[in-house]
Amino acid sequence: MLKFLPLPISLAAACLSFIAFGCAWAGETSYPITIKHALGTTIIAQKPERVATVAWANHEVPLALGIVPVGFAAANFGDDDGDGLLPWVAKKLADLGAQKPVLFDEGDGIDFEAVAATNPDVILASYSGLSRQDYDTLSQIAPVVAYPEAPWSTDWREMIRLNSAGLGMAAEGDALITRIEGEIAQTLAGHPELKGTSAMFVTHLDETDLSTVNFYTSNDTRVKFFRDLGLESPKSVLEASKPGQFSGSISAEHIDAFDDVDIVVTYGAKELIDALKANPLTSKMPAVAKGAVVMLGRDPLGTAANPTPLSISWVLKDYVALLGEAAKKSR
Repeated sequence: MLKFLPLPISLAAACLSFIAFGCAWAGETSYPITIKHALGTTIIAQKPERVATVAWANHEVPLALGIVPVGFAAANFGDDDGDGLLPWVAKKLADLGAQKPVLFDEGDGIDFEAVAATNPDVILASYSGLSRQDYDTLSQIAPVVAYPEAPWSTDWREMIRLNSAGLGMAAEGDALITRIEGEIAQTLAGHPELKGTSAMFVTHLDETDLSTVNFYTSNDTRVKFFRDLGLESPKSVLEASKPGQFSGSISAEHIDAFDDVDIVVTYGAKELIDALKANPLTSKMPAVAKGAVVMLGRDPLGTAANPTPLSISWVLKDYVALLGEAAKKSR
């Protein structure tokens, strides 16, 4: 939740419009901005000029709003060419005529020294798993915008809202959300087969051992994205989704619990499909029996199944098309 500092009544009355996280006069955001989040309260005294981000995808918000961060985390999944940039990020940098900024290596956690070396005015981390210690250390460098409720649970809309607020660009953030929602609606108009279809996101499976089925719960951002795409969460997954848990597991001996699943989305290749169909237990799952399975790889499309502000537009048509094909098979 974000709150504003108290304004004099005369100034508050004079405000022509309210943007999501502040009061705007002639298009300008009032400072200081106070942002409350799960790890405390952050005060941003003036519009930041040097923006750094940590963790996954937070840099996509300033980029989408035309701001090149001084540093952000290098991609560690789906980076086909190994340059630390996902393709939609590389394209946006090119569109902005910008060089690749400092990339933080977060393979062993946040590189605090590297972040500090970029001398940021604000650090965006609304989608992250920051610990209290991480937050306290980063706060010694610059004001930090952390997640609103729980680690790694911030959906793409809240990521945009919080990070754009930290930039003093809440109105622009709202406009970005509206634009993306419009793209989603336009794409879904061509896929009526998705309406009323239930989908389950299974985590990576080992075709050599299918004794346990691991899956993402309704708390995970990948599953939340299903709702944006017109899909429903089956009752079986909702009942297995405990507060604060982003994944669950079930013995394949109880695979019939997922008889209400129309589509299965997971990571893997043809070998996994063959193994699922050959296994005496998993083959009984209706979605598997009908071939209503979407296989994603360690590539940009597989990466974007966890939606981010720039990736949605990049893969939307392809992802929805795959889901649509599976939905037709499920009938």
